[in-house]
Amino acid sequence: MAEGPSHPKGRPEELWPLFAGLETLDGVGPKTAKHYKALAVETPKDLLLTLPIGGVDRARATSIRDVPLPGVATVEVTVGLHRAPAGRGPYRIEVEDAKTSFQLVFFHAKGDYLARILPTGSRRIVSGKVELFDAIAQMPHPDHILPPEESDEIPPFEPVYPLTAGVTQKGMRRAVASALERAPILGEWIDIPLAEQKNWPAWHDAIAAAHAPASAADLARGAPARERLAFDELFAHQLTLALARASARRGKGRVTQGNGRLRQQVLASLPFRPTAAQMRAIDEIAADMAEPTRMNRLLQGDVGAGKTLVALMALLVAVEAGGQGVMMAPTTILAGQHYANLKPLAEAAGVVIELLSGQDKGAERRAKLAALGRGDIQILVGTHAVFQSDVAFADLRLAIVDEQHRFGVRQRIKLGEKGQGADVLVMTATPIPRTLSLAQYGDMDVSVLDEKPPGRTPVTTALVSSGRIDEVVDHLRRAVAEGRQAYWVCPLVEESENFDATAAEERFKLLRAALGEGVVGLVHGQLPPDEKTAAMMAFAQGETRVLVATTVIEVGVDVPNASIMVIEQAEIFGLAQLHQLRGRVGRGAAASTCLLMYRPPLGETARRRLMVLRDTEDGFRIAEEDLAIRGAGDVIGTAQSGLPRFRIADLEAQTGLMALAQSAARTLLVRDPGLIGPQGQSARVLLWLLEQDKAIRLISAG
Repeated sequence: MAEGPSHPKGRPEELWPLFAGLETLDGVGPKTAKHYKALAVETPKDLLLTLPIGGVDRARATSIRDVPLPGVATVEVTVGLHRAPAGRGPYRIEVEDAKTSFQLVFFHAKGDYLARILPTGSRRIVSGKVELFDAIAQMPHPDHILPPEESDEIPPFEPVYPLTAGVTQKGMRRAVASALERAPILGEWIDIPLAEQKNWPAWHDAIAAAHAPASAADLARGAPARERLAFDELFAHQLTLALARASARRGKGRVTQGNGRLRQQVLASLPFRPTAAQMRAIDEIAADMAEPTRMNRLLQGDVGAGKTLVALMALLVAVEAGGQGVMMAPTTILAGQHYANLKPLAEAAGVVIELLSGQDKGAERRAKLAALGRGDIQILVGTHAVFQSDVAFADLRLAIVDEQHRFGVRQRIKLGEKGQGADVLVMTATPIPRTLSLAQYGDMDVSVLDEKPPGRTPVTTALVSSGRIDEVVDHLRRAVAEGRQAYWVCPLVEESENFDATAAEERFKLLRAALGEGVVGLVHGQLPPDEKTAAMMAFAQGETRVLVATTVIEVGVDVPNASIMVIEQAEIFGLAQLHQLRGRVGRGAAASTCLLMYRPPLGETARRRLMVLRDTEDGFRIAEEDLAIRGAGDVIGTAQSGLPRFRIADLEAQTGLMALAQSAARTLLVRDPGLIGPQGQSARVLLWLLEQDKAIRLISAG
């Protein structure tokens, strides 16, 4: 077959038939091929990877009496009398099996057609659902009617496929059979001992078996043929990420090794001991920085798990080695906060730390840039202003990026380019379930902070119906009188900032009337940046006691005195978002509360979400629940999730398989980095088969 436009240069010839047009398959014309697009099926390969979603037991029975009714029966019958309807009723045909008689029933039927396929006195095999109607057994519109000699056309267990308008089960089965004839025998990319241990068939046998289930057990995720095909998808994806990781590591890094002196000084100045998780992360990062390859590590920690200290320790490694470090945050407020938190610790070790933001202008900015270029500033904290072309470091060794999802891979690379081979550490406060972190950040090494440092007070979470808002306002009035502070988060209305602003302003007016002038502040997306900053600052300094806000405060605002969080219409927020918002309180010594206000009646899913939040503060458990409730694409927002779309593998249910695929992919690349041995060559074929050809370009780029 000639290599057509759908065959990128390099795709192995044995795969070409699987990438031809769908209309080259039996029973698929140009019009039907268009219908298949709704199932995301455009090639025979796509069709092979669209597995049955169910099955019908069509095992032969002697009589319908041997089948529990209502149920599907496949029996041989003798055709009796035809009874055409008088008026608009159904067309009925009497039939008799080995033990009893029943009726075949047809609505809107053509009598001459039925007389042709079911002539009186003939023997036929019929298969379909039998039900009792007025105590008479009947089979409406049999799925199969065949002469006995053709009965093997009915499989004992018939697969059921997902359908869309214009595609029938019969047409789908015929097209799949035609695609299966083209499936080539491929070499093995899975380690033989692993395949044997898991009882996995070879790829060709697995595809054939998955489309010919013998019973409901063969449709289960854990059935050997299906599990193997799911593993193939995850393995190809992990191979792509592992190749991206290897390619990033080939980017020349620098050995950055400190003597530990500054780190010891900081640890000695702390009033508490770091957690075991913090120490583990600090060691992992220091070990990476000491390698001649570039570090590409993700630090994920739950709200309040102490990422700032880990970040500072990493920056100090760079300073101890005679270099500089930079930490970048998504907003001016957050950058200012990191700076305020890091400054006293850095100064305890005699390290020069500076803040650079878009608000630095003129002579002040020029002076900072000159000091940075001379190496006088050892640690720089800033917003994306540190990207600008006039920002030059004397010797940048480490770039830390805070809050991953505001910050794509491109920016990570750009920041890394500021230093010759600078190491990159990405921090996120969104706990990501292990499966998703493997799927999304498999190109990075991951450190996890899963313990809370001492001194964080637990937050009591309660559900309150919106009808009790007056009680909540009274509670606030008493708390403010005691000198406490509170956040009041307004819901997002219809994805429109104008609506949000109005809702927040209405709530602000109501609370101001109840609590008094000057007590309540307001911040929302429509405010000019300087007004937003001013409102946040007034709250941080305790000038206002209650801050009414839309979700702009979700990330990183740190006001230790704030001990109450009210979230209106909590039922419309996602779990991860609610957990982030709750993390804004419980940062000081005061006992903290989070009130989730909801509008009754609560739907089942919303109730489950709010209950999970009420019962636990463990961000990783919450993330796992979120994944179970919403599914992978939604947890990290499909649009920017970077999550692959798998046809067979199920990210939520096959966590273990994803971890296995990652370790298999990394092992293969250690043994055969260029994928040139027999197993490596087979793995290349898999990458072409599953359209991960960009991974093959990563090998050749090396």
